[in-house]
Amino acid sequence: MPNTRIACRDCRVEDEADWRRLWAGYNRFYNTTIPELVTDTTWLRILDPQAPVLSRIAERAGSVIGFSVSVLHAGTWTIDPICYLEDLFVDAEVRGQGAGRALIEDLITVARSRGWGRLYWHTLAANVAARRLYDRFTPADEFVRYRLFLR
Repeated sequence: MPNTRIACRDCRVEDEADWRRLWAGYNRFYNTTIPELVTDTTWLRILDPQAPVLSRIAERAGSVIGFSVSVLHAGTWTIDPICYLEDLFVDAEVRGQGAGRALIEDLITVARSRGWGRLYWHTLAANVAARRLYDRFTPADEFVRYRLFLR
């Protein structure tokens, strides 16, 4: 019987090629192009223990199949750190096999163990598959997002 267990862990230096492969797929999924300098800086932040950026990797049978990237920040409604799950992606070839759920459950475990007060994320309204998964954890709230691009 093949190993189907999904394990999640911190991103490591040797994960760079796999992370970049998945990051490129994530950007294709959202039909966007992130400048290489931003991608390089994001990778460096992931590896920097002083940066408020955390990336977790999902592995199955020794293969990297997904990732999450989160940003920790302070808030005004709590004294505990808040975690924004900014990016979550699973390789298209293995979607629907539990990696997305494992990454969220993993982040919840990390959040509880580190005393974070809140975890939140968002997705496109039309991303039905992701929303079906996310709704298993918590219902979507009534907030609407506004964005100003300053640079």
